[in-house]
Amino acid sequence: MKVIDLTHVISEDMPVYPGTEPPILAPANTYEKDGFKETLMTMFSHTGTHMDPPGHLFADRTMLDEFPAEHFVGKALVIDCRDLKEGDLITIDKVKQYGEKAEKADYLLFNLGWDKRWGTDDYFKDYPYIDNDVVEFILSTNKKGIGFDVIGVDPIPDENLTIHKQLFKEHEIVNIENLMNLDQCGDDLFWFFCLPLKYIKADGAPIRAIAFWE
Repeated sequence: MKVIDLTHVISEDMPVYPGTEPPILAPANTYEKDGFKETLMTMFSHTGTHMDPPGHLFADRTMLDEFPAEHFVGKALVIDCRDLKEGDLITIDKVKQYGEKAEKADYLLFNLGWDKRWGTDDYFKDYPYIDNDVVEFILSTNKKGIGFDVIGVDPIPDENLTIHKQLFKEHEIVNIENLMNLDQCGDDLFWFFCLPLKYIKADGAPIRAIAFWE
């Protein structure tokens, strides 16, 4: 069995989306005072390696706690985009080169090599993003979800969140951001687990994302 962790550690000095406050991990109980350790965690629902549901953008759409658990398990394929420059478009050619594997995958995970910038100012530079043809492919092949090793599916300057809206308006799909270690997953299908925190009316949640091979 081979397992690769695709999840960044949550810490108080981690990168967060511009305008969002970083998490606070405060001691609630200590070994010395209480005989056990417990932490009070204060953070936004879209912190670190996390997942967005359609309800993140649309009030009448599905929240994470309303998805069945099997939605968060499936076969994934990494699309290697590391040759792209800042601000480039991820075109359908990048996906089509994987042939029927891209059709069969439940999750497409886009490797931009951006996890190597985690913790630096470069992480917030103009990462590549998917074009309309890729969005149409994702929706027409009924993907359970997509994922990226960058801080958003939309470019940071796009305050309209155009791609989010295209994905979530009518489809039961999730979007994952801030993945890592996608370069260790190869170019074939593998099992992918991306389990979000289950809280009521979950508009987003940190996840533990892992790749798995038997």
